[in-house]
Amino acid sequence: MAAAQSDAFRDRLAEAQAATGRPELARQSVGRGVTEAEKALATAMMEIYGAGATTLAEVAEKLTERGVTAPASGGTTWDAATMEAELKAANANLDDSYQTNGYGA
Repeated sequence: MAAAQSDAFRDRLAEAQAATGRPELARQSVGRGVTEAEKALATAMMEIYGAGATTLAEVAEKLTERGVTAPASGGTTWDAATMEAELKAANANLDDSYQTNGYGA
């Protein structure tokens, strides 16, 4: 049986919790479930930033190379403007969900 894929975001939160002594950081939740496209984007971004990218343009270039699908638009060609629009759309959607469902849904 293959090893389970690491959840880079969850791992990073656990590291932050350990570093700051704030246990609540390890179990933060959102007001809705995260879509597969959002998970794929988050994983790709963590890997790309982890490999040394520092600008939206660099990240966008790598996302395009990987063929990562944008959660809101469904496109696979990324640039800095697309990055900004996709992140804003995700944040707005999560903010709406928090208002409707509260945290930890």
